[in-house]
Amino acid sequence: MMILRTKFKGEIISEFLPPQKPSSRVAILCFGMPGMPKNKELMTFFSKKGFWVFLPRYRGSWESGGEFLEQSPHEDIVDVILGLRTGFQDFWSGKKHKIKNPEVYLFGSSFGGPAAILASSHPLVKYVVCSCPVIDWKSPSKEEPLNKLGKFVREAFGEGYRFPMKNWNKLSTGKFYNPIAKASEISGKKLLLIHAKDDRVVSFKPTVKFAKLTDSKLILLPKGGHIGSKIFMDPKMWKTVKKHLKI
Repeated sequence: MMILRTKFKGEIISEFLPPQKPSSRVAILCFGMPGMPKNKELMTFFSKKGFWVFLPRYRGSWESGGEFLEQSPHEDIVDVILGLRTGFQDFWSGKKHKIKNPEVYLFGSSFGGPAAILASSHPLVKYVVCSCPVIDWKSPSKEEPLNKLGKFVREAFGEGYRFPMKNWNKLSTGKFYNPIAKASEISGKKLLLIHAKDDRVVSFKPTVKFAKLTDSKLILLPKGGHIGSKIFMDPKMWKTVKKHLKI
C-alpha cells in the first residue's frame, strides 16, 4: 500500500492513507521524538480498521517548514484537524480530498503524548489514546535528561529538527507544551493513558497523578519499558482501545 503525502497550513507535511472502506473516522498519529516519523505498519492497521490516517511532521522537523518548538506542537495537530474539512491534496495524484464531518481520534506516544492530550479539547476530537506520554517536563527522566537530550537532538539529527536552544529551554519551564499545567482544563472523559511502571525514559508517576486530576482512564502495566505506539495494534490492547473509542 502506497503511503500518500499532503500539506496543511502551507508548512505541515503529513503522510496519509484513506480508509479501505468509506468512513469519516480520522486517526491522527502524534509521534515521539527524536527519530524518523515512519510507521507504515500502524498506518495500514488503522486504514484497514476504517480510518483516514495521518502522520504529520511537527513544524520545524523533517519535511515540514517552520521552527521546531517555536509554538506548541499541539497547535500543529489542531491545524491538521482544521484542514480536514477545508481540504487537502494528494501530491502524487493531484487528487483533492475533503472530510465533511470528521470524527477525530488522536493517538500519541512519548513526546507526542502532550500534542494529543492538549489538542483533545478541540470539539472535533472524540477520543484520545496515549502510550507512555510525557505529562510533566519538570519530572526528570533517568535515561534522557532534558538538557542533554536537547543538545543531542541538535547534534545527532542535524536538520531533522531545526530550532534554537531558547525554544527547547521553554520545555523546562513547565508552562509550555506541558499537560500537567493544563490539567484543570482537560476533560479526562476523552483520554485513555497507557504506561509501564518500569519506563525509565518517561516516568509513570506523573501519568498516575494526571489521570487522577482529570479522571482519565489509565492502564498501568507492571512491565514493558518505554512502550511505543505499536502497542495499539496488540490484539488484546486493541480490544480495550476500541471499547474506549466506542466504535
